[in-house]
Amino acid sequence: MISLRHWIWFSQAVGYCTPKAKQVSELYDSIETFYLGGENEWRLSGLFSENEINSMMNTPLSVADDILSKCSKYCYEVVSLDNPYYPRCLYDIDDPPAVIYISGMLPDIDDRLSIAVVGTRRASMYGIRSAYSISYNLAKVGITIVSGGALGIDSSSHQGALAAEGVTICVLGCGINYNYLRENAGMRSSITFRGAVISEYPPDTEPFPFHFPQRNRIISALSNGILVVEAGRKSGSLITVNSALEQDPNKKIFALAGPVDPHFYGSNELVKDKVATLITDYKDIIDSFDNLYVTSELAVEAQPKDDIIDVIPIKGKAPEDINGLKTSDLSEVPVHKEGLKLSEDEEKVYYAVGAEPVHVDKIAEITQLPVPKLSSILTVLEIKKLIVCVKGRSYRLL
Repeated sequence: MISLRHWIWFSQAVGYCTPKAKQVSELYDSIETFYLGGENEWRLSGLFSENEINSMMNTPLSVADDILSKCSKYCYEVVSLDNPYYPRCLYDIDDPPAVIYISGMLPDIDDRLSIAVVGTRRASMYGIRSAYSISYNLAKVGITIVSGGALGIDSSSHQGALAAEGVTICVLGCGINYNYLRENAGMRSSITFRGAVISEYPPDTEPFPFHFPQRNRIISALSNGILVVEAGRKSGSLITVNSALEQDPNKKIFALAGPVDPHFYGSNELVKDKVATLITDYKDIIDSFDNLYVTSELAVEAQPKDDIIDVIPIKGKAPEDINGLKTSDLSEVPVHKEGLKLSEDEEKVYYAVGAEPVHVDKIAEITQLPVPKLSSILTVLEIKKLIVCVKGRSYRLL
């Protein structure tokens, strides 16, 4: 806890998205040693500008105590970069966050294959359904889906992973308690039961525009590959790709085959410039990783991939008929609708239900709602024709 206080103090004094947190961690045996060294030590280190030294001198340690108090109130976990549970893949970049704030359970990302699925907020129906279907199938074989929690492609990728009962990580450009995109509140709540919502920004931090390019480096660092589903000429997704290649020039970049359309200009250019590999199918991503053995339980680097690849049927199709993302299949995958006027509890329940049937007991576990209230909400959602009850007291999306 002592170390954590000082790292939070450091991030508040020096700022975010800076290489100096990592430099301090490698130069000093502990952050407390650095803190107690005071102004003279900070100057002797040669790492800081005059403005940064003044900021450290004028930032009280009590700032960290206030943040930790809020995190305790909301039951958030805080992990500093000297914590053994801090992801190694994140520490290895030049400018890792001094601390990350976590709601839910951050998976062991260093030992799991993870794919970032990114794209425009103003996505076409083709892009939305594609992101959902690809994420669903990748998550079904145990691959972690990483995205940014925004509307459009981000939301569809998270929803696909949730529908598959897979693991997904949402990286925010604001405090994890900030009511960013209220319509996605239920989805974020569901993610905490199937993965984690994380941020380098402390609770109550607003989503300033410059935060989003900063958070993209975290999305790329946590991922073994980046899939750009749909991106225009100036899409923020291209920033994620650039971050990934700066971190690792050999990182795998994929782009979904798209029409000749301005909405796909950025993703098509990635393929044209040979930055990205063109894909038409989620299995194209799996096939690109050598010696990858996947099952519906977990993706593990072991035997050659040709030995077995589980194919996940899409609603009634025989496995041998599935070729991932064929246009004829897309209309059969129900997705969460956006822009609905639902109460907070209704959103929780709605996003706990996916394309595959989910039993009422599982929905109760995810939402933490009492059964009488849950039953009432399920009825309301059925009346609104958003979900349907199937046999065995299970529900799925319409």
